[in-house]
Amino acid sequence: MRRLFVAFLFALALPAGAGGFSVPDPAPRDLCPVCGMVVSKYPAWTATVVYQDGHAHHFDGAKDLFKYLFDVSRYAKNHRARDIARIGVTDYYELKRIDARQAYFVIGSDVLGPMGHELIPLASRADAEEFLRDHHGRRILRFDEVKRDLPAKLDAGRFD
Repeated sequence: MRRLFVAFLFALALPAGAGGFSVPDPAPRDLCPVCGMVVSKYPAWTATVVYQDGHAHHFDGAKDLFKYLFDVSRYAKNHRARDIARIGVTDYYELKRIDARQAYFVIGSDVLGPMGHELIPLASRADAEEFLRDHHGRRILRFDEVKRDLPAKLDAGRFD
């Protein structure tokens, strides 16, 4: 708990994007294209896709980010997955943006996000293993190990 508090104080002292992966912050009224929630209400869970033209879509968690990535044409009619330049997620411990493609994701833990069971993003293998132990997680996955059916399984409380 102390670690989270110190990280929170440190994050407040940094300008947006400092000390982490650079993606824009959501505007106050930006909606998650997957579920329609106001993303800025959940800064500790924010995920962002930035296209080559600079356009960004924001999400209220990594789970909705992956739903989007697996079906971009459904959620963003005028965008293509191949035009995505950067994908950022918010590290659970440091509360800073990190490159989703380099992140470790823990599933099956006792920590719930705004939309229930989540893929919890962490910056390092060591942090993921610590989180897994501390929060009774089931598995650690890398970005490319997240399969198309996993977000729906998480919605149903399944972690296999």
